[in-house]
Amino acid sequence: MTSRVPLEELVPKLREANEQLVIASVRAAEMQDEALAANHRQNEFLSMLAHELRNPLAPIATAADVLEKLAFAHPDLPNIQRIIARQVGHMKRLLEDLLDVSRVTTGKITLVCKPVLLADIIRHAAEIAQPLIDSHRQSLTVDLPIQPVVIHGDAVRLAQVFSNLLINASKYSPESKPIAVVARTLADGRLAVSVKDTGVGIEPAMQPYIFDLFTQAPCTLDRSEGGLGIGLLMVRSLVQMHGGNVDVQSEGHGHGSTFTVVLPISGDVVSADLPAPHPALAGSSRILIIEDNVDGNETLNYCLSAEGHTVHSAFDGPQGLTLAKGGHYDYIFCDIGLPEMDGYEVVRQIRLQCFEPRPCCIAMTGYDKQEYRDRAHAAGFDDFLVKPVSMNQLLDTVAANHLRNGL
Repeated sequence: MTSRVPLEELVPKLREANEQLVIASVRAAEMQDEALAANHRQNEFLSMLAHELRNPLAPIATAADVLEKLAFAHPDLPNIQRIIARQVGHMKRLLEDLLDVSRVTTGKITLVCKPVLLADIIRHAAEIAQPLIDSHRQSLTVDLPIQPVVIHGDAVRLAQVFSNLLINASKYSPESKPIAVVARTLADGRLAVSVKDTGVGIEPAMQPYIFDLFTQAPCTLDRSEGGLGIGLLMVRSLVQMHGGNVDVQSEGHGHGSTFTVVLPISGDVVSADLPAPHPALAGSSRILIIEDNVDGNETLNYCLSAEGHTVHSAFDGPQGLTLAKGGHYDYIFCDIGLPEMDGYEVVRQIRLQCFEPRPCCIAMTGYDKQEYRDRAHAAGFDDFLVKPVSMNQLLDTVAANHLRNGL
């Protein structure tokens, strides 16, 4: 027979168990709050890190663009310019990867989806990866279906998926080895795109974790492959956001890898109309640069002056506002994080004082969050550029706003 526990003994035990449950619930809530706070601090740190790294990177990128356009006096200078440009591009990709992983983990990536041709996605991805592939003297072949394949998705993010896979294939393959992109339609109406390499391969024990954050295949002490171990996390996250999946096959070390992305095919039709290129500017524009980074200010001034524009510089908010009052400028390029008076307030004052003719104000900043873009437009900025800004991007922005505003 089962003995019964007296009630007077059971009540204290139940009370103690209830107290432990309450304590555990409170502690769980505290741990959740601590985790959320830590995640917020991490995201703020990544945002600030990107901003601080973009500031010195911006004048380097602009200087490299200027070097490309100069009449070189020394035969080695073109090669030096290309080295600078490649390394700046590499740093920009690392910065974007840092910020993207923060956006993914907080669910802040928004897709801009529309019908897009697979061929255009792969071409764009190959253009991004080609400098690395060329530097390793590797070959890239692309095999796509004969009939055009349309995907309903974000063209920029899908190109990021395949450029990450191509860059990964190049990094982990020896020099002069082939890399292939092969796309096939499946019987269920979906599309499978495989990126194949003959590189170091992936051990079976590593394969289940290869898409996890900060996971990388073993590399040498010199870290010649580079990277942060977050590219494949981005690939998986972006593919899943498009309703697809990605997996990897490898027979182990030395046998290469094949990453296969499966995506739904769209029945939409892509318009053949191409966007018109930005027109060349007619004549010279008057431009004011408000930027407290002296090197950044000077390289932008040189870049725009070399294109025939009349350019003036200010190095803080009050000085920029003073010059703007009497300068009759067509364009004002203004940093956000200025000393004494930030860029928002500078442009807000410019708009309140109703300068004529109305200058086109373009924000330039190392901060790349939607809240900064929203604040910039609310303050009166016409456009928003994230540092480092390439020379072509700078001139295209001027040309686009020139057309838009009838300058």
